Amino acid sequence: MNKTIAIFIGLLIVLILVGFNTTYSVNYHEVAIKTRFGKPVEVVREPGLHFKAPFFIDQITKLDTRKQLIESPLETVLTKDGQQVLVKAFMLWQIDDDEAADASVSPVLEFFNSYESVDRASSDLGQQLQGALRLMGSVNFSELIGKESNIALVEQDILKDMQASAKNGVEPVTLGISRIVLPESTSISVLRRMASVQSSLAQAERVRGSSEAENLESQARTQADTIRNFASQWASKIESEGNEQADRFYQEMQKEAELAILLAWRDTLRASLTGNTTFITDTTRAPFHLLDLDADTNVNGIPLPDSSYGGPRTASSSDTKGGS
Repeated sequence: MNKTIAIFIGLLIVLILVGFNTTYSVNYHEVAIKTRFGKPVEVVREPGLHFKAPFFIDQITKLDTRKQLIESPLETVLTKDGQQVLVKAFMLWQIDDDEAADASVSPVLEFFNSYESVDRASSDLGQQLQGALRLMGSVNFSELIGKESNIALVEQDILKDMQASAKNGVEPVTLGISRIVLPESTSISVLRRMASVQSSLAQAERVRGSSEAENLESQARTQADTIRNFASQWASKIESEGNEQADRFYQEMQKEAELAILLAWRDTLRASLTGNTTFITDTTRAPFHLLDLDADTNVNGIPLPDSSYGGPRTASSSDTKGGS
């Protein structure tokens, strides 16, 4: 009985070993390369359980078809304008798994023949990426950072270089510059250049401001001169018209000098008595003598101030008291 159990257990172990050596599984994100006596014979893409010859006859190598990430170390690059920068880049790549390709020329088989594993491919591509960063030497420093940055175009150029130099079976997908570091000497140089640029811009703004100020001042002077000339001409015209009217008025008043004097007295008295005003004055003086009903009049009936007034007055023989 014990012997039967031992035989059964032994057969079970043999079956397990045979099953372990004759089957393998493929995940959905993998392809399997079957080699027979060291030579590739089949690319297995179908996920699930598969069979193979046992032991050393068939060997299975699984390759991950998902995107792989590689990064370059910080690499010193000299830009076109002579500035040193430290650059770090990354790239996503994947195995070119073209199912329509013939098995004898399958990109997966070519990848396997070139690298045998994803890790070896990542290591080799990392070195290629480090060398491809030299393309950044074809641009100026100002094209890497700032408003005039063309970093996207530089990334495209590096990606195209990687695609051109990649071996069959490798498909570079995305490339980007993840880090740009300025060495101390470059930082000082950049800061000096920025200070120089800002100083130049400030000087240009000052010159432009001075030019605009002078232009505005010149325009203001021109407008002021125009206004003054216009005002002077208008004032001269008004003065001429006023003098002309005054001459006519004066000529008319000369014909009736006494009447003109009386009207002037009246206007002065009216202006003096406008508003609530209390006057203590001498009614013998013009024009307040008009308030004195007993003031002397001349032959024309015009009230006259005291005799000390130097205005027009007729002979005393013609004067009357209180009227003529």
